[in-house]
Amino acid sequence: MTTVGLDITGTGWITTFQDLGRRDSERRGVPTGGAADQHSAAVANVLVGNPRGATLIESLGGKPAFVPDADVLVAVTGGPARVTVGGAPVDSWSPVVVPAGQELRVRGDVGLGARTYLAVNGVLAAETLLGSAAPDARMGFPQTLGTRVRLESDFRGFRGSHFTPPLFRLPVPVLRCPDGPWVIDVVESHGIHAIPGVRELIAESSYVVTGRSNHVGLRLDGPVRHPDSDTEIVSHGVPIGALQIPHADELIVLGRYRSLTAGYPIVGVASRASLPLLGQAGPGRELRFRWLDRETSVRRFARRESELRVLERATADAFGALRFESSAHLIRR
Repeated sequence: MTTVGLDITGTGWITTFQDLGRRDSERRGVPTGGAADQHSAAVANVLVGNPRGATLIESLGGKPAFVPDADVLVAVTGGPARVTVGGAPVDSWSPVVVPAGQELRVRGDVGLGARTYLAVNGVLAAETLLGSAAPDARMGFPQTLGTRVRLESDFRGFRGSHFTPPLFRLPVPVLRCPDGPWVIDVVESHGIHAIPGVRELIAESSYVVTGRSNHVGLRLDGPVRHPDSDTEIVSHGVPIGALQIPHADELIVLGRYRSLTAGYPIVGVASRASLPLLGQAGPGRELRFRWLDRETSVRRFARRESELRVLERATADAFGALRFESSAHLIRR
């Protein structure tokens, strides 16, 4: 591999190293963390020939930009964004070559999606905590980029000048961030039975993401109901996407940095296929919830997973045809 330098020329609001999170860390009291939009992060890495969980760059409401000192292969995914190389527009959700000395710049449309993901073929030099580059400010691990990032990469460009952006036509499962309210599928949890009528209330209501939201969860303004009794609820671990009703009149959707219930009822859990859209929901975004049975939720996630595997194979085949080694050796055929 060759060492490549990326001179960071723009970060915007919050731009950090990121990956898909930690494994088995919660037993030590450390949240899983990782990309809020796992789908977009995984697709970005696959498009440049990296394993899904490789370190990449996540920007929350920012404008990431860099200039490489050698040719690099990149992909930008996540919320809708304007992407340019040397000032010329290029496609997002597609592999793109950035020539040495040219600036890649991303300008996300935060009104339609809060986060963008930038993957570069190779290994970004980033520190890790418990095996992951995912930031955790509470643990003193912010993961900011600095002014120069080092990359180890085997990329040498593609043969043939006719391969210009977009490089390939691949079966990319693009995350859609539509105008208007976003519909989030939710599966019932046992706590729903402690609050009569809350299922119907949530199904009929609209909720708006507030500025009080953070990496622990989305805080939503909208109608809620509370348990009729003051019976103590034993605090316990909860899945990502859990719908929690605290003492205040708000609904919380817990994210990848959640810990325990803190004694609040959990009335449902967002389906795994809906989690990427929740990861793109910023302040002011209107959400609607649609109740779903567990079997349908599992099928929809399995379909999403199948789409990612198809993309992995197609990308490996395309790179192989261009005599460029990708992550094809990591994929089981």
